[in-house]
Amino acid sequence: MPAAPPAVRLSTKTVLFIAFAFAIMADPVSSVAYTIEASLRALHGHLALLMATQIIVLGIILLVDVNYWQLVGRFPMGGGSAEGTARAFGTGWVFIPIGALIVDFVLTITISVAAAVSALIAYLPALAPLRIVLGLALLALVAGLTWFGHGGRLTFAVMTLLFVASSVAVLARGFTNPVIAHGHAPITGPAGPPVIAVLLSFPVAMALAQLGQLGPDDRRRFARGTLALTFLIVAVLTIGLAGLAVRLHVGIPRPNSTQIADVAYAATGHGPTYAIFQAASALLLLAAASSSFQAGPGLLKALSRHPHSAGVGILPRALGDTNRHHTPYWSVLVYLLISAVVLVAASGREQELVLFYAVAVFVSFLAGLAAMARFSIRDRRPGLAAVNIAGAIAVTFTLLVNLARGYPLLSIAATAAIAATLYALWARAGRPSGIEQAGRHIDDDDEAAG
Repeated sequence: MPAAPPAVRLSTKTVLFIAFAFAIMADPVSSVAYTIEASLRALHGHLALLMATQIIVLGIILLVDVNYWQLVGRFPMGGGSAEGTARAFGTGWVFIPIGALIVDFVLTITISVAAAVSALIAYLPALAPLRIVLGLALLALVAGLTWFGHGGRLTFAVMTLLFVASSVAVLARGFTNPVIAHGHAPITGPAGPPVIAVLLSFPVAMALAQLGQLGPDDRRRFARGTLALTFLIVAVLTIGLAGLAVRLHVGIPRPNSTQIADVAYAATGHGPTYAIFQAASALLLLAAASSSFQAGPGLLKALSRHPHSAGVGILPRALGDTNRHHTPYWSVLVYLLISAVVLVAASGREQELVLFYAVAVFVSFLAGLAAMARFSIRDRRPGLAAVNIAGAIAVTFTLLVNLARGYPLLSIAATAAIAATLYALWARAGRPSGIEQAGRHIDDDDEAAG
């Protein structure tokens, strides 16, 4: 059979890349829905400082992206921070980023579902008394949909594209012919010295830096392309929506609304564009939750003792049991129950969870950055080592500022407890090999892994 013409092969690769990239970036793009508001709340509503905060956030994300570009180059088959940490510092250290990932997946699920409910309530305020009930119902629905496996990845890509398109429509209308040219921006507290206020507030928004899972079906080129495209889209949407909030003077949202919902309303009014934007926001957030509902249980499956998976043998066999769609259903149930507890504890409000989320994300990032710094020093590449160390310092500062607020220490405590438990189970199992590659098998089907 003759080979396909180059144009056909190029077209297929392009479609595959778009589908992969936009499915993967559901997590970081969806973060735009709540992190701008989180920054503004940390600034006590002072809009004049919002853009500076977002620019700092994006600068640090770019620095992290540069370092992860190197990490993907070194481990193109996947593995990320976990494999990098193990290769750089020894296998025993792998449990820190794995513990952080497990916490991260729980918080991604919970905060995404809570934010989706907030998007619905912003459009239909009458639903406000049902916030927790709606959250639990959507949580169960998303968990149930994982029964059908990974077939929804194209849906994730469509949801991301729909959100990006509706955001562009809101920005275009808002910057050219807004419905409400000057809103009311409540200020809830003193700003303090501007530099200090910005430095203390920007770590809250660092949940934007969630980079998603870079799976083995991508390899180096797709992974790097996804990193670059994700940063570009997140940067444009963040700066655009934050700038529009400043331009239209849209501050801390009214009760039962969100900041980006108020921005969209001020830009377009209560018309079809606003309705599409809110629907797209909710659907994208649910897609992000669904993505973690697949990746999180996939990680538990990879750590299980199931003979028909790529498990390394430290967690109970049941966590690797799958249905005919290769979904590890007991692991899904574990994430569902824990996420439900967290959702209820946060009263179904995503803003209560942003700091916890940012801490979990950055523990994993710090491990990866430290590993890359170690590799660069070993390879005698001082320029790259300087970039790696700069990234690690920035992430460490972000963590310390967030942890200084007190309650985000729970994320660190949960990460440490999970890491210690997994390490003890690994040691008891005779320190089986392959634990550092668990991240590679998050998305494996049983048939491929057997």
